[in-house]
Amino acid sequence: MKKYIPFMKSDAFVAVIRLQGPICNGGRGLDSPSLAPVIEKAFRKGKPAAVALEINCPGGSPVQSSLIAARIRRLADEKNIPVFAFVEDVAASGGYWLACAADEIYVDDCSITGSIGVISAGFGLQDLIGQYGVERRVHTAGKSKSMLDPFKKENPADVKRLKGWLETIHENFITYVKSRRGTKLADNPDLFTGEVFIGQQGVDQGLADGIGHLAPVMKSRFGEKVQFRRYGARRSLLDRFGAKLMGDAIGSVEDRAAFARFGL
Repeated sequence: MKKYIPFMKSDAFVAVIRLQGPICNGGRGLDSPSLAPVIEKAFRKGKPAAVALEINCPGGSPVQSSLIAARIRRLADEKNIPVFAFVEDVAASGGYWLACAADEIYVDDCSITGSIGVISAGFGLQDLIGQYGVERRVHTAGKSKSMLDPFKKENPADVKRLKGWLETIHENFITYVKSRRGTKLADNPDLFTGEVFIGQQGVDQGLADGIGHLAPVMKSRFGEKVQFRRYGARRSLLDRFGAKLMGDAIGSVEDRAAFARFGL
């Protein structure tokens, strides 16, 4: 009731945004369009003492990672609100990109951070379709219109071009991490090789600022009476009642595969 009584000071509150799952371009997981209203509300509703990011994310789309992180930073600077990231199982690759949107990053003793690299994976199925008497027919206008076709043998020129794209994205990732972590980063050549670090190792490398969990850290900063307001993307009525069973099943397998890269 304090906030409705004139001249009485309300207890500080922290807006908490949960970032759980892989980062994707639509569908299940985290993406900029679905998170935009959540992030906006967290920064604009009331006057939070801080915004906390609960992160459990193995990575995903670099563009969506960049868009989400950029929105967090724009609002943090506009509202002059500090941002804290709290890593649970993992903040790797794009997940670490999200963590770097925070002013301070805290991890658990067993949290995985890092994996500052870029990956592209797929399958070659050209021999498989041949066994079933299937002939692949592709007609294009433009020599680069049929790149990395999984039903054709790899073209060395296509692979070279792909690696160039990956290296460019990797450099952008490195630049962002350096711009956010600055002199906190250790002088370690393995930091940007895709290597991962556990708990205190990440702190020692400057990827995180300390070992700590959301409630204790926020109470130490803003007092024992600090309140927490949680914000998350709303699920549709069909999702909540399990009406999209096949999509959920496939999405769960994809999520599991993303986390499994880190033994989780």
